Amino acid sequence: MKIAFYGSSLLSSWWNGAATYYRGLLRDLAGRGYDITFFEPDAYDRQKHRDMEPPQWARSVVYPATPDGLAAVLAEARAADIVVKASGVGVFDDELIAGIVEHSRPDALRIFWDVDAAATLEEMRHDETHAVRRALPSLDFVLTYGGGPPVIEAYEGFGAARCVPVYNALDPTTHHPVDPDPRFEADLSFLGNRLPDREARVEQFFLSAAEALPERRFLIGGNGWESQAMPHNVRHLGHVYTHEHNAFNCTPLAVLNIARDSMANIGFSPATRVFEAAGAAACLITDAWEGIELFLKPQEEVLVARDGKDVAEHVRALDPERARRIGQAALARIRSEHTYAHGGALVDYLLRSAAQSEGCAA
Repeated sequence: MKIAFYGSSLLSSWWNGAATYYRGLLRDLAGRGYDITFFEPDAYDRQKHRDMEPPQWARSVVYPATPDGLAAVLAEARAADIVVKASGVGVFDDELIAGIVEHSRPDALRIFWDVDAAATLEEMRHDETHAVRRALPSLDFVLTYGGGPPVIEAYEGFGAARCVPVYNALDPTTHHPVDPDPRFEADLSFLGNRLPDREARVEQFFLSAAEALPERRFLIGGNGWESQAMPHNVRHLGHVYTHEHNAFNCTPLAVLNIARDSMANIGFSPATRVFEAAGAAACLITDAWEGIELFLKPQEEVLVARDGKDVAEHVRALDPERARRIGQAALARIRSEHTYAHGGALVDYLLRSAAQSEGCAA
């Protein structure tokens, strides 16, 4: 079956945290026989900061972020059996969701794949004319980056025929243990772009812990932190390319995950970084959110913190041997239960079942 996938970027993780999620799932689906074309706009300088060349397992189409460029790629939707619009493309989002409904074949599956469901749902609650809300009756189902029962209930309450979370996961061929790199030496490291609904939580969980442990070394990677005031023991790296993530995760004593406000509030939304860190056998400290036990066991496979004080206490109590044990336990759990092969199998089942139902109805 042919998939036309309209997303932010497959080729660049520059201001695009969903890149590894797209890559892991779509590569697995390609291995299951799907013919995939990924359409991404030339926007936000992402093409200047590629960390991946067009892969063999998907056709990559980079289109001008113009009305003509949009029209050209939407016209290709008619050739696909499955048409997917992801959230957060960044340009022409409203036109894209309306366009996949208008330009896809009547017998094609139409899917909205939400990689920030909490934010989208909040927008929909305050806007009856929201483009996704208007499109829901014409979609076969909604897939989400996470969110668990609260997101399923909310989307189906808005009229989605079906909503299924497809969680972040590990691609063991991409994220795995490597040798430490002196560039990333630290007692605690955090990787994430500076976003409005993350900034306060980074101050609460990361920067306050650094202030409480002035003798320890802290490292922050990601875009946008250049103007943030930081304690003297925090070093800022700027953008960390995906090919550097393994060393970034393997080198420090521990790695911190901090959920954005919306994802922390709704729960059941582990970030890509959780699986990348666990896949590299890092000792992971995460802020507390509902559902963590579905993915990693607290105190044995992950350390959970309610605030910066907890983070500082975890770091203070860690030694290299305990950090190694936690990281190895996390690696074993994630490889056995939470890889993109597991997610790909779920999506494959959903697509083939839905396609069969469409065929029977026809």
